[in-house]
Amino acid sequence: MKQFTFKGLMAPVFTAYHGSSQQVNCEIVDPYAKLLKSKGVAAVLVNGTSGEGMLQTVLERKQVAEAWSAACRKHGLVLMVQIGGAPFPDVVELARHAEGLGVHGVLCLPELYFKPKTPEKLAEYLKNVASHCPETPFFYYHIPMFTDVNVHMPTFLDMAEKVIPNFRGIKYTSGDLDQGSACLKPGRIIFLGADAILCGAVAAGFDSFIMTTLNICPELSEKIIACMAKGDVEGGRKTQRELNDKIATILKDGDWVSAMKKAFNESCSLNLGKTRAPLNFQ
Repeated sequence: MKQFTFKGLMAPVFTAYHGSSQQVNCEIVDPYAKLLKSKGVAAVLVNGTSGEGMLQTVLERKQVAEAWSAACRKHGLVLMVQIGGAPFPDVVELARHAEGLGVHGVLCLPELYFKPKTPEKLAEYLKNVASHCPETPFFYYHIPMFTDVNVHMPTFLDMAEKVIPNFRGIKYTSGDLDQGSACLKPGRIIFLGADAILCGAVAAGFDSFIMTTLNICPELSEKIIACMAKGDVEGGRKTQRELNDKIATILKDGDWVSAMKKAFNESCSLNLGKTRAPLNFQ
C-alpha cells in the first residue's frame, strides 16, 4: 500500500470549460499546474467542491483526473482526487479509476441521499468505497455545510482507522476549530479546508491545508504559516485579516465557487471559463 506523507499547501483546483459550450477543457490543465508550481503550491485536489466535481459526468471527471495525473507527473505535484458526490456505483467506478491512475490519495464525500447519521454508518459507507481502491491512501471529506452530515469527527476518526485499512485522515472544512483540534493526533493527516481560520488552525497544530484561495493568493497563506512558525502572532493575525478582506471582496461577485473562479481568471493569464449551472455569477 502507498504511503501518504505530504504536508503543506494543496490547491483544490477549478475545472476549466470551453466558452459557452461548457465542455471540459483539459488542454489548460498543464499550464495551470505549471502556474501553481511556480507559486509554491506542491499539491492539487481535483474534482472537489471548487472543481465542480458534482456538476460533471463520470466520464468528464475521469478525463479531468487523467489530465491532472499527466500534468502532476510532469511538474512534480502531489495529486489527490475527490471521488464522492455521485450514486454509489459511480463512486466505486471513480475509486477504481483513481487507483488505476496511481494517484497519491483519494478524497470521498459521504453518501448524500441516505445520509449517515452516526460515526458507525459513515465508517461503513467509506469502508465499502475504500475497498475498491485498497492500495491508495483514503481520506474523508468533512464539509457539513454542504452535505448536512455532521457526525462527531474525533469519534469517527478513531473508528475509521480501525475498520478501513487504507484510511489516512480527513479534509476538515468547518469553522468548529474546537472539534477540528480534537482530531489532531500523531500520524494522522487532517487537512484544514477553511481559509478564514487558517491563523487559529496553525496555532492549534494544523500543518496541512486544502483551501480555495491557494489558487489565487497562496503567498498570504504562506505568510500566515511562516509568521506563526516564528512566533509572530500579531503578523499572523494581520495577514489573516488581509486574507479575509480579500475573500470578502471576492465574494461580492457571487457564490463561493463562481466568485473564486472569476477571481482566479482575473489574477492570471489563464481563463477557465465560468461555472456550470446551477452555479453562476450574480
